Amino acid sequence: MPTNLKEIIKVKGYRKDYISKLMNVSLHTLNNWIRGYTSPTLEQAQKLKEVLNLNSIDELIKGE
Repeated sequence: MPTNLKEIIKVKGYRKDYISKLMNVSLHTLNNWIRGYTSPTLEQAQKLKEVLNLNSIDELIKGE
Protein backbone atom coordinates (compact mmCIF):
# COMPACT_ATOMS: atom_id res chain seq x y z
CA MET A 1 0.00 0.00 0.00
CA PRO A 2 1.83 3.12 -1.13
CA THR A 3 0.99 5.74 1.44
CA ASN A 4 1.07 9.41 2.23
CA LEU A 5 1.98 8.39 5.74
CA LYS A 6 5.35 10.12 5.71
CA GLU A 7 3.78 13.41 4.61
CA ILE A 8 0.88 13.08 7.06
CA ILE A 9 3.25 12.46 9.97
CA LYS A 10 5.35 15.46 8.94
CA VAL A 11 2.35 17.79 8.59
CA LYS A 12 0.83 16.63 11.89
CA GLY A 13 4.19 17.14 13.63
CA TYR A 14 4.37 13.70 15.21
CA ARG A 15 7.54 11.70 15.80
CA LYS A 16 7.62 8.21 14.34
CA ASP A 17 8.68 6.67 17.65
CA TYR A 18 5.65 8.26 19.35
CA ILE A 19 3.28 6.87 16.71
CA SER A 20 4.81 3.40 16.83
CA LYS A 21 4.40 3.37 20.62
CA LEU A 22 0.72 4.39 20.36
CA MET A 23 0.20 1.81 17.65
CA ASN A 24 1.97 -0.88 19.69
CA VAL A 25 4.20 -1.76 16.71
CA SER A 26 7.94 -1.51 16.27
CA LEU A 27 9.52 1.50 14.63
CA HIS A 28 10.77 -0.91 11.96
CA THR A 29 7.16 -1.92 11.19
CA LEU A 30 6.05 1.71 10.97
CA ASN A 31 8.96 2.50 8.65
CA ASN A 32 7.98 -0.45 6.44
CA TRP A 33 4.45 0.97 6.19
CA ILE A 34 5.83 4.39 5.32
CA ARG A 35 8.06 2.95 2.59
CA GLY A 36 5.25 0.77 1.24
CA TYR A 37 7.15 -2.47 1.90
CA THR A 38 4.28 -3.79 4.00
CA SER A 39 0.77 -2.64 4.84
CA PRO A 40 -1.07 -2.31 8.12
CA THR A 41 -4.02 -4.59 8.72
CA LEU A 42 -7.44 -3.02 8.44
CA GLU A 43 -7.57 -2.81 12.24
CA GLN A 44 -4.14 -1.13 12.34
CA ALA A 45 -5.15 1.29 9.57
CA GLN A 46 -8.25 2.23 11.58
CA LYS A 47 -6.09 2.87 14.64
CA LEU A 48 -3.65 4.94 12.53
CA LYS A 49 -6.61 7.01 11.36
CA GLU A 50 -7.51 7.70 14.99
CA VAL A 51 -3.94 8.36 16.14
CA LEU A 52 -3.32 10.79 13.27
CA ASN A 53 -6.79 12.35 13.59
CA LEU A 54 -7.74 11.66 9.97
CA ASN A 55 -11.26 11.72 8.57
CA SER A 56 -10.86 8.50 6.62
CA ILE A 57 -8.51 5.57 6.17
CA ASP A 58 -8.47 6.58 2.49
CA GLU A 59 -6.26 9.53 3.41
CA LEU A 60 -3.47 7.03 4.06
CA ILE A 61 -3.55 5.87 0.44
CA LYS A 62 -1.34 7.76 -1.99
CA GLY A 63 -3.23 10.16 -4.18
CA GLU A 64 -6.16 10.65 -1.81
